[in-house]
Amino acid sequence: MGKKVLVVDDEKLIVKGLRFSLEQDDMEVECAYDGEEALEKAKSHKFDIILLDIMLPKLTGLEVCQQIREFSNVPIVMLTAKGDDMDKILGLEYGADDYITKPFNILEVKARIKAIMRRIGGKTKEQPEKKTHMIETGDLKLDCDGRRLYINGKEVNLTAKEFDVLELLVLNPNKVYSRENLLKLVWGADYPGDVRTVDVHIRRLREKIEFNPSEPKYVVTKWGVGYYYLGARS
Repeated sequence: MGKKVLVVDDEKLIVKGLRFSLEQDDMEVECAYDGEEALEKAKSHKFDIILLDIMLPKLTGLEVCQQIREFSNVPIVMLTAKGDDMDKILGLEYGADDYITKPFNILEVKARIKAIMRRIGGKTKEQPEKKTHMIETGDLKLDCDGRRLYINGKEVNLTAKEFDVLELLVLNPNKVYSRENLLKLVWGADYPGDVRTVDVHIRRLREKIEFNPSEPKYVVTKWGVGYYYLGARS
């Protein structure tokens, strides 16, 4: 069964081109042309991935992304016509998983979609071959199959990338990963972004899972080296 994609852009030629190309790869494509329409479709349909332009009428792409994150962790790739780094970082801050700058090559778009689908469908490279699919460590419970996180029995909604980062760290407790290494393992060696992407996701992750993000007890910084998951001690 092909993946279901929501393409959101107010430029109809871009939407038409993306739709045609993605359907050639047997993907099912829904389209929206403004922020309100995109939000309604995201609420009423289940998508495997959303391609979301930042500059939209009615609601901006960032507003749409932020609101979708209140009820879904569907992977979101932001499309931006600007080369400004702040737009890209803002997109990640609001819960996006990736970004592509216009004008883009359709082959790059397809490659990004397939890479995200592989990461979600598969296991991280460093995950042991046979490991319990429900990991409990302290008051944190990680459902690797369902890709859900629970802290003190309450579910915490993570984006696809936030879950990937946390899963890798939890499966390898007390192992320190440099920002460069995390970028390569979670986003892939061909990802064009830089290590600030990792910092943004770690910060967002801490805001969601830590009682006091400035004094984390789960995802800890080893200064000058990188990040690690502090294994629970009984």
